[in-house]
Amino acid sequence: MLKLLRKLGYILYRIWFYILVTVPILIFFPFLLLTTLSEKTYPQFFWLARNIWARTILYGMGCFPKITREQQLIKGKSYMLVANHTSMLDIMLMLMVSSNPFVFVGKKELVKIPIFGFFYKRVCILVDRENIKSRTGVYRRAQRRLDQGLSICIFPEGGVPEENIILDEFKDGAFKMAIAHKIPIVPITFHDNKKRFSFTFLSGGPGRVRATVHQFFETGILAEEDKSTLREEVRKIIYKNLTS
Repeated sequence: MLKLLRKLGYILYRIWFYILVTVPILIFFPFLLLTTLSEKTYPQFFWLARNIWARTILYGMGCFPKITREQQLIKGKSYMLVANHTSMLDIMLMLMVSSNPFVFVGKKELVKIPIFGFFYKRVCILVDRENIKSRTGVYRRAQRRLDQGLSICIFPEGGVPEENIILDEFKDGAFKMAIAHKIPIVPITFHDNKKRFSFTFLSGGPGRVRATVHQFFETGILAEEDKSTLREEVRKIIYKNLTS
């Protein structure tokens, strides 16, 4: 009986998450739509996503964010934000980490999610990882967004690792892009999101969700051939924090 109740609790927790994701979008749909009609109004869309949508989900799930910063983001400056990826909560917690507007680079498959996908494809830089032309186009679209004073966010594992993998190998994209555009890389560790709301269906529960913003990596003097060393240095910091 206790096992059955626990399973029911997990299911209800999942359903509640999707309600919290969907309802704010429906309520603020006209405002969200207006702020996605032009790239010039993206900062307003970002404000709504960060302060209403993400907060509603995290606090509504009982997942209270605690953010530790080893270095502060400077308002108006562009960055490359990178973090480990284990949960759908990663999106909401990343929005809480940075008040500087940023654009996610994400896989195109997420556009299939009802309601969420409608706005996802309008405001994110989509990439088809199986298509070389698509991956190349990401750099051009990212440059345009950086020219507008925005930051870029990439989960460099390229997807969610298998359950038994703490931190998967990193792809080159974020580091190659950061070097090309001479923007600092901001490594971020999400400590608890997998425990709170993993991609394993019968799991999760409320509690603290911690994020650590580490010292930034400057890329101004780096060349493309440095991307592998940079990639491994950033991964090492996040891995160390996940295992300590």
